[in-house]
Amino acid sequence: MDLLNETLVWLMKRRLPRIQAFMNRPMDTQEVVFWQLIQSAKGTEWGKKYDYRSIASIRDFQQRVPISAYEDLFPYIDRIMKGEQNILWHSNIQFFSKSSGTTNARSKFIPVSKESLEDCHFMGGKDMMTLLVENKPDTEVFSGKGLSIGGSLSSNQLNSRSLMGDVSAVVMKNLPVWAQLIRTPSLDVALMDIWEEKIQKMAEVTSQENVTSILGVPTWTLVLIDKILEITGKSNILEVWPNFEFFIHGAVAFQPYREMFHNKVFPSSSVNYLEIYNASEGFFGVQDDISRHDEMMLMLDYGIFYEFIAIEDLDNEQPKAVTLGEVELGKNYAIVISTNAGLWRYKIGDTIKFTTKNPYRFKISGRTKQFINAFGEEVIVENADSAITKACEATGAIINDYTAGPVYMDDGQSGCHEWIIEFDREPDNQATFNQVLDETLRAINSDYDAKRYKDMVLTPPKINIVPRETFYAWMRSKGKLGGQHKVPRLSNSREYLDSVLSMTPQKHIFSI
Repeated sequence: MDLLNETLVWLMKRRLPRIQAFMNRPMDTQEVVFWQLIQSAKGTEWGKKYDYRSIASIRDFQQRVPISAYEDLFPYIDRIMKGEQNILWHSNIQFFSKSSGTTNARSKFIPVSKESLEDCHFMGGKDMMTLLVENKPDTEVFSGKGLSIGGSLSSNQLNSRSLMGDVSAVVMKNLPVWAQLIRTPSLDVALMDIWEEKIQKMAEVTSQENVTSILGVPTWTLVLIDKILEITGKSNILEVWPNFEFFIHGAVAFQPYREMFHNKVFPSSSVNYLEIYNASEGFFGVQDDISRHDEMMLMLDYGIFYEFIAIEDLDNEQPKAVTLGEVELGKNYAIVISTNAGLWRYKIGDTIKFTTKNPYRFKISGRTKQFINAFGEEVIVENADSAITKACEATGAIINDYTAGPVYMDDGQSGCHEWIIEFDREPDNQATFNQVLDETLRAINSDYDAKRYKDMVLTPPKINIVPRETFYAWMRSKGKLGGQHKVPRLSNSREYLDSVLSMTPQKHIFSI
């Protein structure tokens, strides 16, 4: 395995100039990607409808092709799922990434072409490894196994010649042989469809391996690690995997979990953390510098053309979309993508803020459909993550999961925000926790602060503390177990609050 580690480190170092090339010429890179997409799709039904052959500029494209939500593209995707081809993209589509999203219970099925697999998802995995080596040149991570927590695959009931499942499962199914050699568990375990049985089997198998890295969602990683510790009787996962080096995470904000992972899960300064932004629609970003927490570099040569809509313009009838060269630092943008799987000017539902332009780094700030704005306060996920992190730091608390939503005004009473929080370690002072949470939100969100003025519109937040595994049980009851499903952080309704509270008694209820 040492020879394999040396070989892979050498290969990854040779890939670095490619990354540096698009970092140095970002707009040129994106223009090349744009024209490759247009030329590839000009003979498709979509390309003919919008006359891609006559498009002479990006501006032409923006004026001619509408910005689309999933519902807009669904009639085309539905036909592809039934076996029709050359509809949105020129090559045959044999895989569909299934995603429930975080605010829509209805499943979405995202086409995955061979180009998006090879030039986007696989390229992202290779670049992730390249940047891992760049950050730690003396790494021995390839001397052991990389543990991947993925989903499952099933036959497409509309067309037996294609498969559907979580994007992680689609990627795992198609990985080249060399990549399969350095990962664990085997595909027959990794793609099991009964989640509880899979976690049990994964724990049994991987506890016997020399695991040196994990690629997974923080929440489900914690579930697996708890199961491994239960099986092995060890008090710390580093007693099971003494050579562990990297936790590669994504899908949910890591900020609220950082302290838990640093101090409890991997309590060693030798363990490093690398964030990625890999979604059903594509692989978008990788943390290029492990010292820059929560910041990732936008990957520009993966067959994805990016546009961005300022969040304040999103609800306009014809929102203005800007290209990479027009973005401003620190501004909230909704991401719009055109991809090498046939998603055209597609709103993926995430919002980001750019932090640097050389290279283009960004932070994920939230979801376009996941917020609380019942009273004009416009609280987004980034605000909630920051506030709960500050409250945890002030009280020694560690959270497992949370969700929040509104308590509506009634009979002349002010409204408030209600939180459901599952702690791994409860605050040493609940009143302080609540106060810091509220004060941090007021400090970072002027609209929330204005509504909190003298409790006229919003009173202090109401906090429900629920037992451990409450959110796990709730997700299981919804059939949402698996790496691609996340607890919704915020909602502008009480849909999630009432659903969670209806199935479990609260341990405590607190208000300031």
